[in-house]
Amino acid sequence: MFACVAIVPGSFDPVTNGHIDVIERASRLFRTVRVAVADNSAKRPTFSRDERVGMLTEACGHLSNVTIGWFDGLLVEYARAISAHAIVRGLRAVSDFEYELQMAHTNRCLAPEVETVFMPTRTDYSFLSSSIVKEIARLGGSVEGLVPDGVRQRLREKFDQRAS
Repeated sequence: MFACVAIVPGSFDPVTNGHIDVIERASRLFRTVRVAVADNSAKRPTFSRDERVGMLTEACGHLSNVTIGWFDGLLVEYARAISAHAIVRGLRAVSDFEYELQMAHTNRCLAPEVETVFMPTRTDYSFLSSSIVKEIARLGGSVEGLVPDGVRQRLREKFDQRAS
């Protein structure tokens, strides 16, 4: 186990079982893992930041070295503020790698003391994204096995509200 703090950042709108897989695996590698919810300026979130933090807190409750929070601004500045030494990023496909590599180089330029660690997702989650989950739920399909149970319930409530 690495004796340092790692950040697993994302918008988590909503958190999926693919996210949980990466967080669990990171928790086995690092002394402390901080899951950091951020807003993506290119997207309008379905869930508020507080709702996303709540869903992650519930889904990660079994992981004693994982805490949940949020940040605004540059990820590397947040990393410095909490004395993190690593950023963990999950990769589903080659297309993710291209974007994530560019971000890793940019973050390294801004904060050379913070390393980026790429973690490939499990094969059975390689297709999974929050956008796909929301579309399935919006259209009334089952998201069982794709998201934690509490998230499944919140998706049902969110999309039932919109239908009313």
